[in-house]
Amino acid sequence: MLIATWGLGVWSAVGGSVGVRVENPPATGVVVVLLFDEADAFADLRQPLRTLAVPASAPLEASFNGLAAGRYAVLAFHDRNADGALDQNFMGIPREPLGFSRRYWGRGSPVFSEAAVEVAADEQVAVDVELKEIFARKGLIGVGAGVVVQSSPYRGADALRVLPIPAVTYIGERVQVLGLVAQVGLVNWSKMRLAATARYRMGGYDEDDSRYLEGMGDRKDSLFGGLALQAPLAWGWKISAGYEHDVLDRVGGGFGRLGLRRGFQLGRVSVAPGLAVNWWSSELARHEFGVRPGEAREGRAAYRPGAVVNIEPGLALSAEWRGAWRLILSVSAECLAKELRDSPLVDESAVYKLFGALNYTF
Repeated sequence: MLIATWGLGVWSAVGGSVGVRVENPPATGVVVVLLFDEADAFADLRQPLRTLAVPASAPLEASFNGLAAGRYAVLAFHDRNADGALDQNFMGIPREPLGFSRRYWGRGSPVFSEAAVEVAADEQVAVDVELKEIFARKGLIGVGAGVVVQSSPYRGADALRVLPIPAVTYIGERVQVLGLVAQVGLVNWSKMRLAATARYRMGGYDEDDSRYLEGMGDRKDSLFGGLALQAPLAWGWKISAGYEHDVLDRVGGGFGRLGLRRGFQLGRVSVAPGLAVNWWSSELARHEFGVRPGEAREGRAAYRPGAVVNIEPGLALSAEWRGAWRLILSVSAECLAKELRDSPLVDESAVYKLFGALNYTF
């Protein structure tokens, strides 16, 4: 007997099948059902193996047939505007009601292993999906505790800078707050997003960190704000570019950032390696690594660096834990440009950064 494989528009004589039942179908419109067999694509909601568009009805059922033995996960969504695509906000978070196989519901990027089912050759597997709104009216609110740790590249300063912070998060239709960083969506084109950004930046040092810094004064924390462009690339890569300026005028300059990253899933853990190119204005470089003539002394010559470019590889990890809890960890190493390494204040070649948090999302 021939079985229709709707997603590919071909016919197959054998194979397993995944039957999908939407528990709460909408009264009108179309429900689009996506089948995934690859964890990274599922996490990014891109490149499904097969797609079905089914008119809304009660009950609403669909079936993917002619499947090879393997693991599969299902995403279904109410296509409100009938464009065939899952509408997303400026951060890439779905705006239309959706649900996953096995009634899975995460608090971040969906986890393939939590929604996947095993399908053997010639086996029929049924899954249930419940459609939900992600944002509802209040958005996603998270609370918890976190810590920022940063190494010091300055001579004689061996201590780490540690800043405990409340891990408060908010994700709404246009606003996102994640720890020390906030974004507000301005424009959402089909392949690119423009956002206003704000970031709390730790100062470079306190003068009592090292005897080599005596008389230099403390480099205070400040608030930077600017704009950022974000866009998806092929094979799950994402690129971002932006500039932020010291809005409190404690530094008088700013920095630009061009970043590239890609997410992977290892079981319930999402891993995202990345690489950034950071441009520092001359004001920022002099503020944190320069020595003014009045600060010069024996063993600490006056030094005036210009604008520089630093390279920063990094790794971010996120893991679902006990339902609404999420563990977040990111580490990076900002490799200092030669002009900064040549400063009489410096005896390290990189600044190591760590952010960790435990967050509960409502």
